[in-house]
Amino acid sequence: MAYRTKTYIAGDWDGDKDAIEQLYKWKESKYLSLDFIDAHDLHQARDTSLNCSIKKSLSQRLNVSKRFVLVVGEKTKDLRSGGCQLCSSYNRWTRACARGHHVDYRSYVEYECEKAKSDGLAIVVLYNSTRVDRDKCPDCIKWSGKHVAMQYYKNGKYYWDYQAVKEL
Repeated sequence: MAYRTKTYIAGDWDGDKDAIEQLYKWKESKYLSLDFIDAHDLHQARDTSLNCSIKKSLSQRLNVSKRFVLVVGEKTKDLRSGGCQLCSSYNRWTRACARGHHVDYRSYVEYECEKAKSDGLAIVVLYNSTRVDRDKCPDCIKWSGKHVAMQYYKNGKYYWDYQAVKEL
């Protein structure tokens, strides 16, 4: 039996790369105490894998996680990557997988959120913004867990809000 000891970080790795990288900077800092063991350090599927293979890999990483962190940005709720309808093995006429796999129309982020919630993981939603905007959060976890803005605005500048994130 695997123990759940890791933190799983999800989000739009393209659109919110800056916020995700900031989490890792805080983790690696000698002066700050944000600490997590990233589930993504485990085996990952190759970028050329089928969407269902990637979801299997995501599932394995979520299975050893105790905390699910979702970074929400402008496009997170609208991400579609990961849905079978976007896979080359998906037959649009039969709505089936040509390789015989189960068809799943959810994006990777939707899949991760739903699995985290069904597994009862501690859910933390970090907004790559100065405010919490639940309309940008996937519906599945819109009202679950703790939600906090990762930034604040002061004297005409934006700053990363380490204290707000650390308190979670």
